[in-house]
Amino acid sequence: MIAFLTLELHIEVAQSLKDKRQVVRSLKDRLRAHFNVAVAELDSTGLWNRATLGVVSISDSRDYLDGLMKNIERQAARIANNAGAEITDSFVEFL
Repeated sequence: MIAFLTLELHIEVAQSLKDKRQVVRSLKDRLRAHFNVAVAELDSTGLWNRATLGVVSISDSRDYLDGLMKNIERQAARIANNAGAEITDSFVEFL
């Protein structure tokens, strides 16, 4: 099974693309280190107050992946809030 979590972010404190990159990079690095998952920015637009992140993990257990993605979503919300951002939408797909 493959679990794919998509996170839509609104970065309130970003006044430039540099500010956006700092928040996104911090979130990506922390999720990778804590959960050992693949994280990438999707839909890289020129808007500095919006970002979309994709998080992927593989396991033979759907229950494990479901719990993992819920934990990642909770942790991502905490990290984002501390960095001045907000998760506006999220959804999980299983392949």
